[in-house]
Amino acid sequence: MKNIKLTEAELALLNSKFGKYALLGNKRIDLAQAVEQATYVSELKEKQEELIKLQQWVIENDKKVVVLFEGRDAAGKGGAIRRITEHINPRHYSIVALDKPTEDERKQWFFQRYVNQLPNPGHMVFFDRSWYNRAVVEPVNGFCSATEYRNFMDHVNDFEKMLITSDTYLIKMYFSITKKEQAKRFKDMHNSPLKRWKMTPVDAKAQDLWDDYTRYKETMFKRTHTELAPWKIIDANKKSAARLEAIAHMLETIPYKG
Repeated sequence: MKNIKLTEAELALLNSKFGKYALLGNKRIDLAQAVEQATYVSELKEKQEELIKLQQWVIENDKKVVVLFEGRDAAGKGGAIRRITEHINPRHYSIVALDKPTEDERKQWFFQRYVNQLPNPGHMVFFDRSWYNRAVVEPVNGFCSATEYRNFMDHVNDFEKMLITSDTYLIKMYFSITKKEQAKRFKDMHNSPLKRWKMTPVDAKAQDLWDDYTRYKETMFKRTHTELAPWKIIDANKKSAARLEAIAHMLETIPYKG
């Protein structure tokens, strides 16, 4: 084992319950890895405690919060949502991951089925993919017409303005990963009996359509990154760092009082 010089803070961290778990949780002791893992768990716990305070402020002040999680397939959106909601009150939040629209929904105003999921006062809603499917996923895969795409892009900023001016906090986060990292995660999912169900026909084509996704994604940022509803782009190649950054962005954006 290589000699690693640890700081007093790192030694204290390794002596904590997080550090002991990180050290003993692996067959081979790796001090650097244990420090990194314990640091992540410690920071996550602190931020989750702040999320409880944030939610309490939302409840007590009848605030409404909508958080959008967008990004390529396997970017880690679902994992980030799980860490955010792990310890908050389940009666005052919901996670929305809509399936493809029904025939009736396709004939409705496009935003209608999303409006039906918006929060009541004192409630938070986390969208695991949102109306921005029409900005990227649908046109890339031929799930909408060119006219439907143009109509969405022409109206989405006005829709979000109405939402925000109706006293709703709207947070838009995009989890960004590299093509190489996506391929690695797809391979891991395919090889895992517990994760294989996550793979979809859309996922199977994602690598081949990478450049098309990039083109529509860049257009989405250019046209829908507004002063009122800006995008937060998160480097999601490292899942732990992405989760911490997503939580930090929520805590910084919503003016809760701890």
